Amino acid sequence: MNKMKKTLILIGGGGHCRACIDVIESSEIFHIAGIVDLPDRINQRISGYGVVGCDEDLPDLVNKYKNVLITLGQIENYNKRIKFFKQIKELGGSLPVIISQFAYVSQNASVDEGTIVMHHAMINAGAKVGRNCIINSKALVEHDTIIEDTCHISTGAIINGGCKILKNTFIGSRAIVKEGVTIGKNSIVGAGSVVINDVPEKSLVFGVPARCFKKGGVVKEE
Repeated sequence: MNKMKKTLILIGGGGHCRACIDVIESSEIFHIAGIVDLPDRINQRISGYGVVGCDEDLPDLVNKYKNVLITLGQIENYNKRIKFFKQIKELGGSLPVIISQFAYVSQNASVDEGTIVMHHAMINAGAKVGRNCIINSKALVEHDTIIEDTCHISTGAIINGGCKILKNTFIGSRAIVKEGVTIGKNSIVGAGSVVINDVPEKSLVFGVPARCFKKGGVVKEE
């Protein structure tokens, strides 16, 4: 007999949401009740699921459904993901971990609430992934690496062993971070970059090897 699926609502109806829907459907654990998006999109459908409300409807929706996934993407602006995460917690909602059935997460790794691990991503032994993160398709998080809260590890990125990716950081597609490197909080690593040295907080780095092109004020921390 099949177990009854848990009901889940999604916040954010853009491209990342559509990718998340595919992952959620693959897990066969949750049933998507609907999506929260802009008021002018209410009653529209996204990948077959209805937009059932906007931000102001969240108290009622969380009270009704409990389980919530934030499906907003993250590049420069992580503040919306943080805002919604805090709001859901204050409303008494639950932010489950979503792991694609096509991903690999070591039994000796940990993934915290509100994080999604997408198709063909790999998280190896001893790694720790924080809350409200995106580990995107085919990303590799190697052994003993720490990914702090509200980080996005993009498609095909490689975070080698023993790295520390501090909170609110975006690692671009196919970027490589050398073993043992620390990326400071609120930073952006450009797509395809190779990071071989520690990166200060609030930095923008890119290139092969990666250079720091901007320190401080890359994104505003609230």
